[in-house]
Amino acid sequence: MKYPIAGIVLLASTPALALDAIPDSFPTPMDNPISNAKVELGKQLFFDPRLSIDGTVSCNSCHNVMASGTDSRPTSVGVNGQRGGRNAPTVWNAAFLSTQFWDGRAATLEEQAKGPPLNPIEMGMPNAQAVVDRLESIPGYKAQFNAIFGAVSYDNMAKAIASYERTLITINSPFDRHMKGDKTAMSDKAIKGMKRFNTIGCSGCHNGVNFAGPALATGTGFFQKFPLFNNPLIAKYNLAKDKGRYEVTQDNADINTWRVPSLRNIATTAPYFHNGAVKTLEEAVHVMATSQLDKKLSDAEISEIVAFLESLTGEFPAQTMPRLPGITGSSLVGSIK
Repeated sequence: MKYPIAGIVLLASTPALALDAIPDSFPTPMDNPISNAKVELGKQLFFDPRLSIDGTVSCNSCHNVMASGTDSRPTSVGVNGQRGGRNAPTVWNAAFLSTQFWDGRAATLEEQAKGPPLNPIEMGMPNAQAVVDRLESIPGYKAQFNAIFGAVSYDNMAKAIASYERTLITINSPFDRHMKGDKTAMSDKAIKGMKRFNTIGCSGCHNGVNFAGPALATGTGFFQKFPLFNNPLIAKYNLAKDKGRYEVTQDNADINTWRVPSLRNIATTAPYFHNGAVKTLEEAVHVMATSQLDKKLSDAEISEIVAFLESLTGEFPAQTMPRLPGITGSSLVGSIK
């Protein structure tokens, strides 16, 4: 069944692609069909800092959809000023990823949405029931949950947030327009960069709709070792300290293995890499060529590839701040010990 939201057609599946434009459909799970009411509820929850223990951190704090879907910091700031250990990935186009987080520990957007509220560094709520209790104490939320799902629950909270996140799609990038036949959409330099991106091997990992690997079954994930080749840049940017997926699986084969990140809108999401240590896109290309392909690129070659990567910046649909349901006569913040 097709369901239009903000100009996007939602389908139950989307075809596997190599290097291609964003399609007119994206995958939605059968157990969480989209509706306007669910998306609106999810949007409110995404922007509401009351999902954090002290009322200071919302999903949008780290994944700012008024901009690039990130917070432009090396690592994010959570409750009590705590710093996370990894750079916040953009939430834009996350619907096209087959697994979530840098280490792929969440199979779906729904599962991903359950993580931050209970993370002691991020939003700091003590348990799922505490989140449910807080939502139920806000009449406007309780009414919406009851109308959409029949009840407030932690799973239903995650379903609503994931539904909103699936609408965060950037279309009509110069690359997309080029692939759909507008041969004036990309500059000659960007086209040269796209060819070089392919010929030197970047597209071996960064392919598919999201330039994050091929379309796979949900939860499968497309992973790669990083770094593959040791060099002074690894130590300079401390890129090998975090063991990546190994922290989830405890399997030695997964040491320094990562879910391949999307390259869409990459020009807007600095700083780069899992620890946010690299400040510029040019340097990120230099690091990747050296560390993954064992290639030394000239400044001119790097500039061409950067021009291509800049062509992956799409149109960001306008987002409006939601009106959050209020409470009267009491305060929620600080009510949980």
